[in-house]
Amino acid sequence: MKRSLTPALVATIAGFFVCGAADAHVSIISGPGFAARTQEITFGVGHGCDGADTLSVRVDLPPEVVSVRALTSDFGPVTYERNTADVVTSVTWEKPQESVLDADTNYYKLTLRLGVPNQPFTTLYFAAVQTCQASDGTLTEVEWISTDPTAMDVEPAAALVILPPRVPGWNQFTVPEAVEDLSVLFGDALIVWSGDAAYSANPTTAELIDGTPDVTALTTLDAGDEIWVKY
Repeated sequence: MKRSLTPALVATIAGFFVCGAADAHVSIISGPGFAARTQEITFGVGHGCDGADTLSVRVDLPPEVVSVRALTSDFGPVTYERNTADVVTSVTWEKPQESVLDADTNYYKLTLRLGVPNQPFTTLYFAAVQTCQASDGTLTEVEWISTDPTAMDVEPAAALVILPPRVPGWNQFTVPEAVEDLSVLFGDALIVWSGDAAYSANPTTAELIDGTPDVTALTTLDAGDEIWVKY
């Protein structure tokens, strides 16, 4: 059940909103997806390749995504790849040659409007291939494909965390599968309660949780757990 908060804890969490920052060169910067909704998902291209400008980016769509439209970007129009069922499987943005820069100086945003699958509390991975072109015409490819966050020898794919639809204030959810890292799903939550345990990604709120009598730190969730989350 939902726990009552002490006045000090209420006052502290009201002033904080925590969101994660992506570090990958081709990563999703628009925040989480929301289950069974159509929304814009934006990829940030933070760097080129060893000083060379980005020429093109191909993003592969996971099979769970069956509805997608790409927005025209600074790269210009897009091209689509489709399977035999005429479902889009990848989207490529590629600059015209005259727009390629002599050096890696720009940050790029690439946006897809897609139907987020009805799979709350899961993560979708979008593999990408980034092609860069140096001033002498040399091409370099970087694959952003790993779905293992501990992998050291493969660059990470862009990850879209899917959350259930929510409203400001308290939300009640049932977790469909075990969650080992609460920061992935609840990094932007003010606080999460499960029974007598609580979690917050904000270190000040977490410290207050630790100092509140009869409250333990919530570190993991099991499948079927009922939780209360405040945004």
